[in-house]
Order: sequence, then C-alpha cells, then structure tokens
Amino acid sequence: MKLLPLATALCLASPLTFAAPLHVVASFTVLADMAKQIGGADVEVKSLVGPNGDPHSFEPTAQDSRALAKAQVVVINGLGLEGWMDRLVTASGYRGQLTVASQGINQNRMQEEGKTVVDPHAWNSLANGAVYARNIMQALEKADPAHARQYAQRGADYLEKMHALDSWAVKQYQTIPQTKRIVLTSHDAFGYYGKRYGVTFSAPLGLSTESEASAQQVGSLIKELKQRHIKHYFTENQTDPRLVTQIAQASGATPGGELYPEALSTQQGPAGSYLAAFRYNTQKLLASMRE
Repeated sequence: MKLLPLATALCLASPLTFAAPLHVVASFTVLADMAKQIGGADVEVKSLVGPNGDPHSFEPTAQDSRALAKAQVVVINGLGLEGWMDRLVTASGYRGQLTVASQGINQNRMQEEGKTVVDPHAWNSLANGAVYARNIMQALEKADPAHARQYAQRGADYLEKMHALDSWAVKQYQTIPQTKRIVLTSHDAFGYYGKRYGVTFSAPLGLSTESEASAQQVGSLIKELKQRHIKHYFTENQTDPRLVTQIAQASGATPGGELYPEALSTQQGPAGSYLAAFRYNTQKLLASMRE
C-alpha cells in the first residue's frame, strides 16, 4: 500500500484547516468590530470608514472600491446612514447582497426641516445592538457554512456580553433622578440610546453631521439649556466641536468629555470596540449626572 505524503494526507482529512478567512467589508468601525467579534479568526474584516471617522461625510477612494470588489460579505447600517454606498457599489462592480445590520429594529423617526426622517443611529441602544449582531452572525453563517458552528458560538457569547452590559446600564440610570438625565451633545446621534435608558439629549445639529444649525435654532437651544440648568456638554470624536462648545459657553455649561457615538477610537484609545465605547460613553454621562 502506497502511503500519501503527510501534508497531502492532512489536507484530505481536513480540507478546511488551511482555508483562507472570509473577506468581510463593513461600512464603519462599529459594524466592523461586531463582525470581528463574531467572526474571530475565520474572517478578515476591513472597515471603509476608519477609527474616529465620520460615516456621514465619508468619501470613498479607489482603494475602497477594490476592497469592496473582493468582498464575500458586505455589512452596512442602512437607514440612510451611508449616502455614499450606492455610488461605491456601482464603482466597484460588487454584485453580492448587502447585509443590512439594522434590519428588524423599530425605527425612530423625527422631524427635520419639515420632513419626517429616520434616525440611523440604532446601534447606540444595546437592545438594537443585539439585533445587529444576529444579522451579522446569520450573514457569516450563510456565506461560510463550514464555520457556522463557530460563528454561532461566538455570536452567542457576544450577545450574552451585550445583555449583561445593557442590564448594567439600565440599573445605573435608575439611580439618577429623571431631572438630571439631560445632556448636550454635538448632533442627534443618541436618540435610540436616550429612548432605551431614559436620557434626554439636546444638540445643535440634526441626525447628520453635515446638517447646519440656523441662528434661531442655536438661540432656542441656548435658552433651553439655561431653563433646564444643564451643567455639562459633550463633544464627539468624529465631529467639529466648535459649535457645541460655543453654545455651551453661552449657556454656562462646562465640558463633560468626549463621546464616541458613531466612530470607535483606535485600539489604543478608550473606545476601541463597540462594547468598550458603550461602557465608556455611559460612564462619562453617568459621572456628569452624579455631580
């Protein structure tokens, strides 16, 4: 009997051992981190918008187009967040199905300039984050059924961490009087967070960082801040802080710190993952309310 070379025998016995990782492209860092947490070593993930980047105003490059063309799974937020995605898909020639991570959440709607618009920042509620994670897990399982069991196990562990952190946040806010749960930030990125945890957010800009605030809106916000005795304001890592700082100074509010509502920090920063960003944001907000 002729024996096969050891390397050949191993490949035949376990053909998936040396399989290349699944190529995943995510529109921005929050989704990329979710895919990494669930995919583990079985995936290679690229985030189009990098750390501290603004997903509203992002401008794709030729390199992004090439990355999308090679992707086996593409994960987007949807809800109108990535206004640049259609152009990028067309330019790249990508023909696969887009995984919309927000699919299935209860959408928040609000009025902006006389129009009803959908708030795209659904991930800032951990209850919605769990929906995102399940959608991403199912997309990975479908694209790579050979590793479905691993995706399911890592996904279950990740969802368990989300649930624990969500319960912690709910309990922490229950210790804060409702009258103190009022916050000034740069733009309306915390609508789902506020609804989930009972916090009221005020901001000079609308749902997109590309929107502009009129002099009348700024004046009304300053008046509101004074009436509500808001003591602290927060900047955001992906936005220009000058307008919110100007409004805060006019109302007498003092800096509360920097939040990470739609862009993670680098790995060396305080918000290098989705769960780390949520915990960091929540701790900052709670600390300002407890003073």
